[in-house]
Amino acid sequence: MPDSGKPIDKPHVLLSHEMLMPLQPLLEGAYTVYRLWDYPDRLAFLEGPGLRVRAIVHAGEMALGPDMLSEMPQLGLIACVSVGYDGVDVPWCKAHGIAVTHSTGLNAADVADHAVGLVLAAWRGIVEGDQRVRAGHWNHAERMAPRHGLRGRKAGIVGLGHIGEAVARRLSAFEMKIAWWGPRAKDSDYRRADSLMALARDSDVLVVCARPDAENRHLINRAVIEAVGTQGLIVNVARGSLIDEDALIAALKSGALGMAALDVFEHEPTPAARWEGVPHVVLTPHTAGATLDSIPAMVNLTLENLRRYFHGEPLATPVSA
Repeated sequence: MPDSGKPIDKPHVLLSHEMLMPLQPLLEGAYTVYRLWDYPDRLAFLEGPGLRVRAIVHAGEMALGPDMLSEMPQLGLIACVSVGYDGVDVPWCKAHGIAVTHSTGLNAADVADHAVGLVLAAWRGIVEGDQRVRAGHWNHAERMAPRHGLRGRKAGIVGLGHIGEAVARRLSAFEMKIAWWGPRAKDSDYRRADSLMALARDSDVLVVCARPDAENRHLINRAVIEAVGTQGLIVNVARGSLIDEDALIAALKSGALGMAALDVFEHEPTPAARWEGVPHVVLTPHTAGATLDSIPAMVNLTLENLRRYFHGEPLATPVSA
């Protein structure tokens, strides 16, 4: 067949957030790529590129509302690079013929490793010890108070999905006693608590691994925080929305909660000033699932979901509403 000379119109794809910019070179060979942050005027985007976009590559924790999606007539796929997709209204998308995919389970081991690192860092005072040494406060007269070990302590896991299971296995290796709670029962080698409050009251360490949704915002509220208690530790590697952060900070300042270790926050990036003077807390910048091992796997799965969508094949990892 002779060459018509017309350029091939590649499918139009939108990158939803600046953190996804490294994916642009990987996409441009097969797709025409737009970047949402290049369009501060949303109306200009919706009346221009938005009319042609057929798929969005998305960071699932970021809000992507129906008010914008409904104005994109050709949109058929939201491909979340992340495991989470809490920023997407999946039932709405399903009702409007828009598929949603995610990178399910690919970074569970890395998140669990980080969670255990946070447990150790907070429980054994590793960060505080580092700060004391660097400040020249290591001397025989001014030593850190001894801490309890983890052996025999009780760990409660909130949400026993891929990440929760991986955390439970790792903490079991420290000879901790493991229990869990989630809204739905499941077969497990670990004991399921009767309620979240019962789990909190019975835990020295409470690790939050639950998948966030519209129903469980501030699941870890003031009552749950205070149930963990003055000697207890709360670790969050799930989403910041699951913990009432104001109540957590107040409990740390008053001593109602012993310690906290957080990789996720209600608003990200979290302001440094918010944590100034808050004692006994270890903070990391939402890096638990981002390793040189997991990121390529998540990107490759996203690219495969895009390829399948545009070739009319079954999606690899669709989210069910």
